[in-house]
Amino acid sequence: MNWDQVKGQWKQMRGSMKEQWGKLTDDDLTQIDGQREKLIGRLQERYGIAKEEAQRRADEWLRMHSEPHHAGTGSRPVK
Repeated sequence: MNWDQVKGQWKQMRGSMKEQWGKLTDDDLTQIDGQREKLIGRLQERYGIAKEEAQRRADEWLRMHSEPHHAGTGSRPVK
């Protein structure tokens, strides 16, 4: 899966993203709309982390959802 696919399946992916990052609001998720750069910015704001760390976390989330055995579980929430 890549970020273009995330954007295309955004409604389905929102729940998983909300589980992973509980500090993201519904409004944040609406604004992000499956776009990597917007997600990174919101992660920086909500979690007070550097851009590089936010990028790493976003890419790790994508990797977790790209694995064939992923069934909506196994991702570690970040509170």
